[in-house]
Amino acid sequence: MNAIVCVKQVPDTAELPKVEPADVAEGRSKVTRVVNPWDEYAIEEALLLKEAHGGKVTALSLGPPEAAEALKIAVAMGSDEAILLSDSAFGDGDALTIGYALAQAIGQIGEYDLILCGKESVDGNSGLTTSTTARYLGIPQLTYVVKIREVDFDRRTITVERLVEEGLEVATAPLPAMVSVIKGINEPRYPSFRGIRKAARMEIPVWGIGDIAGLDAEKASEAGAAVRWTNIHKPPGRAAECEIIDADSVAEQASILADRLLAAKVI
Repeated sequence: MNAIVCVKQVPDTAELPKVEPADVAEGRSKVTRVVNPWDEYAIEEALLLKEAHGGKVTALSLGPPEAAEALKIAVAMGSDEAILLSDSAFGDGDALTIGYALAQAIGQIGEYDLILCGKESVDGNSGLTTSTTARYLGIPQLTYVVKIREVDFDRRTITVERLVEEGLEVATAPLPAMVSVIKGINEPRYPSFRGIRKAARMEIPVWGIGDIAGLDAEKASEAGAAVRWTNIHKPPGRAAECEIIDADSVAEQASILADRLLAAKVI
């Protein structure tokens, strides 16, 4: 069983960013970065499959040089290999360009049975990169997977449970396949001491645009993006007032509140 896990390094949403004006002017950021939380479930699921069937798990990421730290966490958890796609030529791409670059890199890695990833990243929240990657590879994608029921390597099929609005849906797809997972599929393990030592010693290969055979540089760079962020800003603040309704009882307070909501046509 050969599995590839797509991992992204994202800002830590549990920590407020510490950005000074001088940092903004120089394009620097002091935001703490972590492994995308959804991807931790994908890493764990790949490791569970390896423990059940044998094989190899390769972690793959596209990002700046510091994204290697996210890959080292995947290795510390138990991944066998890791590859970082990092090149200034990738620029400010979108899901289309990133999915294309990942697909081309996966093709260069070689044979695989499964690609696993989190359902989305906490910074982009679009969930589109997994779909574009699967489309470029020409393989089926199973989304919102909460359980892998069976992987039959003889018949080359995978059966999963998908959590959809109507409930649980059981779906079967041929291998190789892209599987994007959600919270509840497992409980990600902590990196082991042995894994941390392995990750610290590992020299993670870095592939630039010129290192990936057959890759069209324009399709993998900002020039091939379908979406461009021209302006990012906070929405304007809204003023609000709070009034405490004074009455002799809770029932009287509720009655006054109901009258006011009706008068304001809120209810």
